[in-house]
Amino acid sequence: MRFQGKSVIVTGAGSGIGRAAAIQFAAEGARVLCCDVTDGAVETAAMIGEGGTGDAALALTMDAGSEEDVVRAVSMAEDRFGGLDVMFANAGISGGMANILDTDVALFTEVLRVNLIGPYLAIKHAGPRIAERAKETGGGAIVLTASVAGIRSGAGSPAYSASKAGVINLATTAAQQFSGTNVRVNAICPGLTETGMTKGTFDYARSAGKMDRVGRLNPLRRGAQPDELARVAVFLASDDASYVNGQAIAVDGGLSSSHPVTKQEYGRTAV
Repeated sequence: MRFQGKSVIVTGAGSGIGRAAAIQFAAEGARVLCCDVTDGAVETAAMIGEGGTGDAALALTMDAGSEEDVVRAVSMAEDRFGGLDVMFANAGISGGMANILDTDVALFTEVLRVNLIGPYLAIKHAGPRIAERAKETGGGAIVLTASVAGIRSGAGSPAYSASKAGVINLATTAAQQFSGTNVRVNAICPGLTETGMTKGTFDYARSAGKMDRVGRLNPLRRGAQPDELARVAVFLASDDASYVNGQAIAVDGGLSSSHPVTKQEYGRTAV
């Protein structure tokens, strides 16, 4: 029960990694404000309630890239839960797969608004409240969802990749700016994960009998499930990660561990 008595906000909690994380936080004692632009937040809160955790979860329909909505979420968590200990800024959009020359400026701007401005707003408004609470509890945490696409090219569209690179830098910069507050700021960098964003890819692979090709470029040769990413985010938010700060942790089956090379098989090099 690493989060007993603690208050957590999860954005993008309506599905995928956010939903899995919200459920895990609640299972470990947290009271969770499930936020999403869709009604999925309500479904996630209901799932937590059905799991026997009582009033551990509330739902809020919000736009993670809207400052007004972020302020409202932070205020709601404080009013209903008595404070705020953890912010998991997870909400994001893909922005399609157009190349850099064909990407519409309006689309690029929208991807940055949700994927980068959203985490910035989470830090700006949740961070001071978490720091205030940390004076009593000894510490708090902010976790951001970046991506392996933010580490190097090849894992997402130009807009998405640029936004996630910004999130990685935002985590390191914010960690420094919260020096002395006992508020830690870290990011997770998911590889290919089965979420609403990648549903089409996984559905097609299953229907075509090609699941063996999903994630084949990483050493584990498979895609991830949301729960696998959520466990790392929850770890980073917990006291188990009390000395982890300003880091971007790749959770990608080893995809980002190498530059492109000749494919290797166990015990031999493929020709």
